[in-house]
Amino acid sequence: MKNLTIDKSLVKKLVSSQFPQWKELPVEPVASSGWDNRTFHLGKSMLARLPSAADYELQVEKEHTWLPKLARSLPLPIPIPLEMGNPEYGYPWKWSIYRWLEGEPATTASINDLNELATDLANFLTALYKIETTGGPLPGLHNFYRGGSLSVYSADVHRAIVSLKDKINASAVVRTWEKALASSWEYPPVWVHGDISAGNLLMQEGKLSAVIDFGQLAVGDPACDLVINWTFFHGKSRKIFQEVLSLDKTIWSRARGWALWKALIVAAGFTNPNNAESKQCWQIIEDVIAE
Repeated sequence: MKNLTIDKSLVKKLVSSQFPQWKELPVEPVASSGWDNRTFHLGKSMLARLPSAADYELQVEKEHTWLPKLARSLPLPIPIPLEMGNPEYGYPWKWSIYRWLEGEPATTASINDLNELATDLANFLTALYKIETTGGPLPGLHNFYRGGSLSVYSADVHRAIVSLKDKINASAVVRTWEKALASSWEYPPVWVHGDISAGNLLMQEGKLSAVIDFGQLAVGDPACDLVINWTFFHGKSRKIFQEVLSLDKTIWSRARGWALWKALIVAAGFTNPNNAESKQCWQIIEDVIAE
């Protein structure tokens, strides 16, 4: 909806109408709101999270159903939904109220020890992958096929390769992509976060304190969760992340494929990236095809 404005005035009206017990609480936009949702502080201890497009509404009920169940088996806090809101005042989709989690997104400045972060994140993912998956949502439109087959994005990758052929080592990119497509997850499906990135890791006192934004949640192949191996970790931290996870070798080929797909479509201008993604994409392409 091109003319839809999601601002604090709308949030205030929605909260006052549907959750009058919180109508007196101040509403302010969160400094870094993200792309899929618009996020607002609701008082000091809660947030309101509103999908920014119809595709993202598919995530709302999924999170309300599964996040409280997953939280019980994880070593770090994750977002817990408190209430689900309904369309009103011209806003057409379901939305959520969550408990606010303290912390700041992972950056070089906010981390005490990158090797420790690699270990802690790997341990978190290991715990996630051990949780019972019965009834969990399969990859699909609701999570843009994270946890599913990379072949969904083959057309994008080949179009990007043609567009960038004078700027990249096209033959090495093709080899890396074909190797990624040559294997598949041969074990029972596991829970997949779907968007493990620095912006979704919260830090307190230099340590990993929470993992947020489970909108891409599904059960399937965890290769898509490992892209941070190239987008954030490097050197020893990259090696530690792989060793602590202790997954089979073929998963890293598919993980390179996920990293390559995103870096290529950003480099080719097929998506609207944030500044960090734009700066990183060329280095990610080089790192991925070099391994």
